[in-house]
Amino acid sequence: MSLDPRIVSAAEFPDWLRAVGTGFVRASAGVPGEEEVALRLAHTDLDRVQGVFDAGRCVATFRSFAQELTVVGGARVPADAVTAVTVTPTHRRRGLLNRMMAADLASAKERGDVFASLIAAEYPIYGRYGFGPAAWITEWEIDVPRAGLDPRAPVPSEADGGRIELVDGADVRKLGPELHGRVAARQHGVVSRDERWWQRNTGVDVPEHETWSEPFYAVYRSPDGEVDGLVVYRADDHWGDRKQPLETAKVSSLIAATPAAERSLWRFVCSIDWITTVRTGYRAPDDLLPLLLPDPRAARVVTQADRLWLRVLDVPAALEARTYTTGSALVLDVHDAAGLAGGRFLLEVSPSGASCVPTARNADLTLDVAELGALCLGDESPVRLAALGRLDEHRAGAAAEADVVFRAPRRAWCPDVF
Repeated sequence: MSLDPRIVSAAEFPDWLRAVGTGFVRASAGVPGEEEVALRLAHTDLDRVQGVFDAGRCVATFRSFAQELTVVGGARVPADAVTAVTVTPTHRRRGLLNRMMAADLASAKERGDVFASLIAAEYPIYGRYGFGPAAWITEWEIDVPRAGLDPRAPVPSEADGGRIELVDGADVRKLGPELHGRVAARQHGVVSRDERWWQRNTGVDVPEHETWSEPFYAVYRSPDGEVDGLVVYRADDHWGDRKQPLETAKVSSLIAATPAAERSLWRFVCSIDWITTVRTGYRAPDDLLPLLLPDPRAARVVTQADRLWLRVLDVPAALEARTYTTGSALVLDVHDAAGLAGGRFLLEVSPSGASCVPTARNADLTLDVAELGALCLGDESPVRLAALGRLDEHRAGAAAEADVVFRAPRRAWCPDVF
């Protein structure tokens, strides 16, 4: 029987879900119940769900969905978000992922998506498909008693103004989308959240294989009453032998549309009675948090890793969408083994805009489309790529010039897994 990928039908979708669970080594990787299948189907575009079947059993899975990605400067561009990529262990090394990926990227290119995006479960897999790590994350663990914060100080501070309120999941579903839109307008690397995202992340219709425990939600309101920030956290129930509280607060999400909101929410979490340790969740590597503490050494890094991977599908659209702080002209020779986005392009930038067009001029820099993906959000350095042998410089000083061109004022950050 042929092992060719194809679009999955509604009747095959339950077995496709089982195969996803098998691929991600979930202990409960059986066929999900009818209610979960119906819920998942209601929020899935089957035209973008691929599967490979052997004797009627699904042995490989792949799905994509429409997404918007914020680039440097705040513009949001269409992206092809790739998820649920698995190959059952019995069918590895048969080229199944190659064929599913090729079909999906070709469709995304035809639709006009600027990027394909994904969160890589394993680092070595996706570079060969033209993806590059474009945004990284850091998680800190804060020793609150050593941080030097004044437990008597008001939160928010008088300088920040505003107030903090505890809310519930229903409030978050009402207030969150507008706040997230404001955050996405100022933070490159942020991806869109649909209505289903807000439901799942506030406990509505959580899939059977996911364990849900209700978190605490707190919002920051500015002096004029506008919601400028949201933090979601959970706390354990750990006490020491001497009847002293030793609880850990684990932040699952903190988004803020203003620095005042961000400062106040972090101070709030670090001031909660009984909390002696705070795990920050996955933040941008240049997050404000450590330097908000009187003693930043109280925050130790526990995770440092790649997060959002990008695959450029339209070079001119990708480079023209973002903003630049300098004027320059560079000729980029982009290699793409899949033939989707390669070519030689003249990139002319200034603070007022950018132009990227095909050219026959001699190249200043040659790089693979994966390296271009790593550069697009300003989180990688052309000089470092040249030192690694992943970018060739044909004009002296071109890599340093490109370093200034692609640089962004802050690190890219993607808060979400998808």
